[in-house]
Amino acid sequence: MVEKKSAVIIGAGIGGITASIYLAKNGYSVDVYEKNSTPGGRCSRIIRDGHRFDLGATMLIMPGIYHRIFDSLGIKLEEGRDILPLEDLYRIYFDDDSCLTFTADKVRMKKELEAIEPGSFEKSEKYIKTGYGIFRLGIDRLVARNFYNLFQFANFRNLGLLIKLKTYISHWRYTKRFFRNQHLLMAYTFQNIYVGQSPINSSALYSMVPAAELTEGSFYCRGGMFAVVGKLLNEAESSGVVFHYDSQVSQIKTRERKAECIVLGDGTEIKADIILANADLPYVYRELLPDKGIAARLGRMNYSCSAICFHWGLDKVYPQLSQHSVFLSDTYREGLEEIFINKSVSGHPSFYVHAPVRNDPSSAPPGSDTLSVIVAAGHIDKRRNQDWVAIRNRTRNSVLNRLKRFGMGDIDDHIKFEISQTPEDWENICNITRGSVFGSLGHQIYQMGYLRPHNRHSRYHNLYFVGGSTHPGNGIPNILISAKLVTERILSGK
Repeated sequence: MVEKKSAVIIGAGIGGITASIYLAKNGYSVDVYEKNSTPGGRCSRIIRDGHRFDLGATMLIMPGIYHRIFDSLGIKLEEGRDILPLEDLYRIYFDDDSCLTFTADKVRMKKELEAIEPGSFEKSEKYIKTGYGIFRLGIDRLVARNFYNLFQFANFRNLGLLIKLKTYISHWRYTKRFFRNQHLLMAYTFQNIYVGQSPINSSALYSMVPAAELTEGSFYCRGGMFAVVGKLLNEAESSGVVFHYDSQVSQIKTRERKAECIVLGDGTEIKADIILANADLPYVYRELLPDKGIAARLGRMNYSCSAICFHWGLDKVYPQLSQHSVFLSDTYREGLEEIFINKSVSGHPSFYVHAPVRNDPSSAPPGSDTLSVIVAAGHIDKRRNQDWVAIRNRTRNSVLNRLKRFGMGDIDDHIKFEISQTPEDWENICNITRGSVFGSLGHQIYQMGYLRPHNRHSRYHNLYFVGGSTHPGNGIPNILISAKLVTERILSGK
């Protein structure tokens, strides 16, 4: 009997779990070592006093990618049972108390758009059609493939591709071709924050995000986004993958051109044929490997923003909030400068509120509400005097004041408990460099494709990487693709 090849995976995030299934189904003996007591990484959950909060992502978008990956793993993800389509993706509220609903109901969306800017519905339809074409082209030619050498990425054919993907113009400037109204410019560009980027200086490639939302829809997972982790975890365990929790990895030992083993916090050494790191890639190079030169180079790269989050258990339901609500400030551009240039949070921030009770009563006790607030924030910058406790407290007051103006005047009296995270917390919880919780490395065009840190180490050819800081990048759909791509590379030996 031929002995199975062995693989150890550092981190039980979505990328690590997904890759573990692919490897197990291809004959590998797989062990996963996770520093925390539960799986999921930034897609885990918090449960307290009957309230359930998603730690990170709260909505399932780009369902086609989920279906392709899950189908390839033999996992059922059924629309209408496991994931539920939302007619209203989210409601966007502006400072003048006007509102725009991103909805699958085109009649209603047309009425709301035309009330803001006459002629804007037709322009929105063109924006969405063009953006979805960018999405499909980007997935097929840039995102869902490995680049094994520079010339596969940098060639005349791909030069034309980059033009088609609108990488030569910022998302903000591109959107101004369609809309004049400042509120519509904000509504069709804030989605850049999903991958930790500013629409002011990142490319119009990201017009694909709102376009994909409005074309493929947005879905709610029964039980929250952790249900995605649960499905992957069940398949991994039934495929023979073994998970080891509360198992911090302190080192990857190398010798000549091979990664020999991982070393746990207690000194235990675990050898394997393949080592796959699902931990944050800059962290791995800086803390687990002897590659100080590469770590320094990674430290000079562009990093995505972070977030300050508040999770509130309330003893009262506020029905004026839909499941997904976005509050956009009229100081939108100034707020982006505060996040991406000053590495802080503005005094009048834009923010997002998730209220899962609207579609899932099990996320709170009867008569209670579960709210999560996400406010984009600058990442940790050691060169600056960042007092994150003070910034958090100031941001909390700004959010509460805006919600009170929205008709939630007594919210202070109904918060039973609060859990919050700052960039420093994200750095500690998930070992995320600079607390850049959207997936540390940014998504500028010079940090994509072959130019992004590779999913295989250049010297230790049995050491691989999966997750948001390697190809193709941040966000759960990209990370699912990342797991498929790195497994293809492991199995091919390239």
